[in-house]
Amino acid sequence: MALIKSVRGFTPEIGDNCYLADNATIIGDVVMGRDCSIWFGTVLRGDVNSIKIGDCVNIQDGSVLHTLYQKSTIEIGNHVSVGHNVTIHGAKVHDYALIGMGSVLLDDAEIGEGAIIAAGSVVTARTKVGPYELWGGVPAKFIKMVSPEQGKEINQKIAHNYKMYASWYNEEETHPNPPSREGTADSAEIVQ
Repeated sequence: MALIKSVRGFTPEIGDNCYLADNATIIGDVVMGRDCSIWFGTVLRGDVNSIKIGDCVNIQDGSVLHTLYQKSTIEIGNHVSVGHNVTIHGAKVHDYALIGMGSVLLDDAEIGEGAIIAAGSVVTARTKVGPYELWGGVPAKFIKMVSPEQGKEINQKIAHNYKMYASWYNEEETHPNPPSREGTADSAEIVQ
């Protein structure tokens, strides 16, 4: 079961049909919409300021979200995918954005609707990434425009895929004994 912890009088608010991995940690002033998934080893640390997350957002394994005390907050829109091992520190991410694996978003950075941040990028403090722009590098720079159809369609598909993945885990928790694999190639390999 995920660690959900109150601090400074704030208790996380989790929307309907969310999946929280067993070792995810959600602390303090965190408000999450419906159909979200928070994956293994992820930390949402709303101890010093607020973290607001929309609907159908996936925050993948090993990511850390935190803020600056009395200065920055985190706002994440709907249908956003945050890749593995991402750090978001006091940034705003609009609907349908995709934050690539290992990226870092620093305080008061803003990622526009349908934008893509390439894996391993560092978006420096107060940087504004426009809608449907692809940025990458250290520090991140504008690379090219992505069509609204492509950006929204691809990013929405990824977000919906993560909703499906989360359903597999929720199903396992509801029905922990899977059907027998007897008679399958897999079971034969296990016996050998």
